[in-house]
Amino acid sequence: MTIEFAPFLPLPFLAALAVISLALAALGFRASVRGTALRLLAALAVLAALANPLLLQENREQLTTVVPVVVDRSQSQETAGRREMTDKALAALKERLARFPLIEPRIVEAGAAENSDSPSTRLFEALNSAISDVPPARVGGAILLTDGQVHDVPGAGQSLGFAGPVHGLVTGKADEHDRRIEVLRAPRFGIVGEEQELTFRVFDDGRSTNAPARVTVSVNGEQTATVDATPGAETPFPFKVPRGGTNVVELTVDPVPGEVTEANNQAVHLIQGIRENLRVLLVSGEPHAGERAWRNLLKSDASVDLVHFTILRPPEKQDGTPINELSLIAFPTRELFVEKIEDFDLIIFDRYQHRGVLPILYYDYIAEYVKKGGALLIAAGPEHASEDSIALTPLETVLPAAPLGTMHEVGFYPRLSEKGKRHPVTRGLDGSTAEPPHWGRWFRTVDVEPPKGETVMTGDGDRPLLVLDRAGEGRVAMLLSDQGWLWARGFEGGGPHVSLYRRIAHWLMKEPELEEEALTAKAAGHLLEVTRQTIGDAPGAAVVESPSGKTENLPLTEIAPGLYRGEKRMDETGLFKITNGELSTLAHVGAADAQEFKAMISTTEALKPVAERSKGYLGRLDDGRGGLRIPDILPVRSDIRVSDDKRMLIRMTDETVLKGIDTLPLFAGFAGLAVLLLAMSAMWWREGR
Repeated sequence: MTIEFAPFLPLPFLAALAVISLALAALGFRASVRGTALRLLAALAVLAALANPLLLQENREQLTTVVPVVVDRSQSQETAGRREMTDKALAALKERLARFPLIEPRIVEAGAAENSDSPSTRLFEALNSAISDVPPARVGGAILLTDGQVHDVPGAGQSLGFAGPVHGLVTGKADEHDRRIEVLRAPRFGIVGEEQELTFRVFDDGRSTNAPARVTVSVNGEQTATVDATPGAETPFPFKVPRGGTNVVELTVDPVPGEVTEANNQAVHLIQGIRENLRVLLVSGEPHAGERAWRNLLKSDASVDLVHFTILRPPEKQDGTPINELSLIAFPTRELFVEKIEDFDLIIFDRYQHRGVLPILYYDYIAEYVKKGGALLIAAGPEHASEDSIALTPLETVLPAAPLGTMHEVGFYPRLSEKGKRHPVTRGLDGSTAEPPHWGRWFRTVDVEPPKGETVMTGDGDRPLLVLDRAGEGRVAMLLSDQGWLWARGFEGGGPHVSLYRRIAHWLMKEPELEEEALTAKAAGHLLEVTRQTIGDAPGAAVVESPSGKTENLPLTEIAPGLYRGEKRMDETGLFKITNGELSTLAHVGAADAQEFKAMISTTEALKPVAERSKGYLGRLDDGRGGLRIPDILPVRSDIRVSDDKRMLIRMTDETVLKGIDTLPLFAGFAGLAVLLLAMSAMWWREGR
C-alpha cells in the first residue's frame, strides 16, 4: 500500500501558495497575532486538498514456477526395458508435480538430434528450447529422465541459463555391461585385388571378461575370415578389395551373455573399389571391316591396357614371304596363353578361327581360365560356321552356343529379347524402345543350336544374336554377327555400339551394377533407397531390418523393365539389413561413428558434474527389487545452497503479475470536507473571542 499525489493545480503554483502561507504564518508568529496557528493549519489543509493525495493498493497474483521435465527418447533408451521404466517414472512424476499448484511442469520429449547423419543425445539443447520463453527467475529447476548417455552436458564454465538445480533420474541398472566394436582406421578407396588394411577395436563397457573376442569379417555379405581380438586393443585386419564400386566390409563381434544390446556388435565400413587399368587381350582373325571398331573402342578407354594381335596371314598360305618379315614381333602364344593368361581381365576372339596358330592344348588353358573366373568374348563371323571354328576345339566346353555350320544372310534390325529388355547389359539402349528400333540394320548372323544362358538380343526370325552365359566362376559372351561395325560407321543412322560393347565387357568383368539379379541399398542422410534388378518376375517387397531389430516391408516400384526401387525415411540410425528373396545387402544410415552408439550402458557419470554444481539430485530409478525409486519433491523459497541426496529441491519463484490497482483519494468526499470545515470553524471560533 502506497500514497501518491494527483494535484489539481500545477506543482509550481502549489509550491508558491505554500511559501506564501508559511511567510504569513511566520509574520503572524513574530507579531504574536492571535489565531496564527489555526490559520496555518487551515492553509495546510487547503493545500493538501489541492495536492489530492491518493492511497494506492496493488492487486498481484503469484506466478507459477516452471519445472521442465526432459524425457530422453534416443535410440539407446530402446534397450533393456528402459522405455518402460521411463514411461512409469514419467507418470509418477506428473502425479507428484500435480500436488503443487504453483509448480508448472513442462514435459519435453527429446531424442537424437533430428536430420542429423551423426546422431547424439542432446538433452540440454531441448531443455534450453523449452524454457526460451520463460524468465530465468521463474525456472525452479529441471528434471532429466535419461539413461545418462547425454552428449551436450555443459562444461564447468558454461551457464545453464537459470539458477535452479538440475536433477537426473537415470534408467537402466547399475551393473550393466556391453560389448561393442568400432572401426578406427580404414581406407575409403582401394585398388581391386590389392591388399588394404582396416584397424578396429573391441570395447567391453562395464565389467570385462578379459577373454579374446571373436570377430567375424564379411565382405559384400560373404564371410571371409574370423579374428580373435583383445578387448581394448587395436586389431589390424588385412583384406583385398574384391570388386569395383562400393564394397561393404562388415565386422561382427560375438555377443557376451547378459549384455545390454547387440545392436552395436556390428560395425561397417564402405570402401570404393577402383580398378587398375583393365588388361584386355584382343586376338583378331583375318582382317575385316569390323576389326578397327573393337580396337578403336578399347584404345579410346584410358583405363584399358590393350594387347592386340591380328593374324595377317594364315600358316597354310605360302607366298614366299620370309618368316622374319611376317610380323613386327613374333606372336608369343606360350607367354600369353600359358604363362600370363591369368593376368588378363578379358580375352576377346574377334573372327578368329583355328588354323594351327594356337596349339590345340591352349584352348584347354583358355577354358580353364574361364572356369576359374576369367572372361571371354567371342565376336563371330562366317569363320565360326566353318570347319575351322573354335567351337570345335576344347573351348566348346565353355561356349553357350554351338554353330550349325551355316550363315543366315538377310537384312534385319537387331532387337532386344524379352529378357534383353530387362537385362542390365541391354536394358534402355538408345533406340531400343521403338519399332523398328531407331538404329541401322545388320545383314548376317551365325546359325546356332538353341543356346544356353540368356539370349538378350535377337536377329532375323528371333535367331540368337547376343548370348550371355556363366561357365564355372567365369563368364562368356557370344556376339553371333561381325557387323557391329555398321553402327560404328553410321550406316542407316548407326547405333549404340559403344554402349553395347562397353556393357558387355563390364558384365564379363563382373561389375556389380550389371548383375542380372542384384539388390543394392544406399542412404542419403536418413533416406534409405533400395534398388532391385531382376530379369524374372516382380520381386515383391524388400524386408528392412533396423538396428533395434524391428522389421518392416518396403514396397518396390518398377521404374524401368527389370529395375525396381523403393525409398523411405528411417527413424533410426545405424546398420540396416535389407533382404529380398535369397538376396541381402547392408546399408548404414547416418555416420558410422555416431556418438549415440559408441556407448549403450546407463551411467550417472556424464550428469554428475552438472548435478553437483547446481545442487541437484542424481540417482538411479531402479531400486534393485524390480520397482522404481523416485525421490520426493520439496519446494523451497530461497536459493538452494546444499544438495539433498533423498529429495529433489525446487526453488520457488517470487515473481508476480499485476492484476489491478485500487485507488482511494484521501481528501475526497466527506473526509476532506470534514477536515476543511474543522479548520475553518476553529479559525472562526478563535477570531470570535
